[in-house]
Amino acid sequence: MKIAFICTEKLPVPAVAGGAIQQYIQGILPYIVGQHKITIFSIAHPSLPSREKNEGLQYIRVPGSSSKEYINNVMEQLVDKYQLVHVFNRPLWVPLLRQRLVKAKISLSMHNEMFFPSKIPPDKAMECIESAEFITTVSQFIADGIRKLYPSADKKLKVVYSGVDVDNYQPGWSKQGIENRNSLKSKLNIKKDKIVLYVSRLSPKKGSDLVLQAMKTVMESRNDVALVIVGSKWYGDNKVDDFTQSLNTLAKTLKGPVVFTGFVTPAEMASYYNLGDVFICASQWEEQYGNGIAIDDYSNPKVFAEKINYLLDNQKAAMEFGKTGRDLAVKKYSWERVANDLLKLFREVKKES
Repeated sequence: MKIAFICTEKLPVPAVAGGAIQQYIQGILPYIVGQHKITIFSIAHPSLPSREKNEGLQYIRVPGSSSKEYINNVMEQLVDKYQLVHVFNRPLWVPLLRQRLVKAKISLSMHNEMFFPSKIPPDKAMECIESAEFITTVSQFIADGIRKLYPSADKKLKVVYSGVDVDNYQPGWSKQGIENRNSLKSKLNIKKDKIVLYVSRLSPKKGSDLVLQAMKTVMESRNDVALVIVGSKWYGDNKVDDFTQSLNTLAKTLKGPVVFTGFVTPAEMASYYNLGDVFICASQWEEQYGNGIAIDDYSNPKVFAEKINYLLDNQKAAMEFGKTGRDLAVKKYSWERVANDLLKLFREVKKES
């Protein structure tokens, strides 16, 4: 089939500036291109040409200072020759595309809670659901949220968990993992025995301030730990706003060392995960997979501090969580598995065409 992927307006594909959706697309492409002709529409970027074409794969990158301008520019390039148009995380675009494209089927890939009324009016949400052949979600949590708001979406919702390049991320206990840790400790001038690692875009909804508040409590009770914060306000740069400035101010009140790395490219990111004795994900959402401690009271820094101290003091428990996480990634979360899940859905569309 001829399939168009419509990426979000924020970042380009490939993921030269980062971005979860962009890395998702990049990760599944090698397994899909051999079976379908894919055109990827994404935002223009200074380091990338406006058009690229390889066998079975084409990139079209358009400018857009706003979501509206971007999707209008995409639609100018989007002729009605595709059998399937797969839209990433922008349900509001589906009705627009439906009006323009007479022949194509349209599907939707959901990565965040974009069906809230604050994101899309209920009438447009219903129009999107009716127009979509299927709606994939990267978690059961996202699927349940859509279903709760719009029960009629139930039969179209397909949970396709996201993935990772398991060969690129080395276990912390492996030879390469240990070398990565030692190299980065030297690079970042970290002398402490233990490291708490936080990798995220620096944003209130990611819980960045909660991590620092929790670590303030942790460092008041011990002197063997450093905090490493990997990330920036936005992908691809290190611009500072009021919130990131407040994080730097708060960090200065902590007794132990706090290292802000700034933006780290996707190509460099894998080795940073070998730094941490404890990894914190403080995003303000709920999910649990048995590879760590899930916190119900996830807006309470004291609870974070308690669990961090527990893992720092119980290396065996922390290691078991790490091994469980690695096993899960290898068995269930490869990009090949993600692509195969999508290919099954694409085949169903082809049968109906």
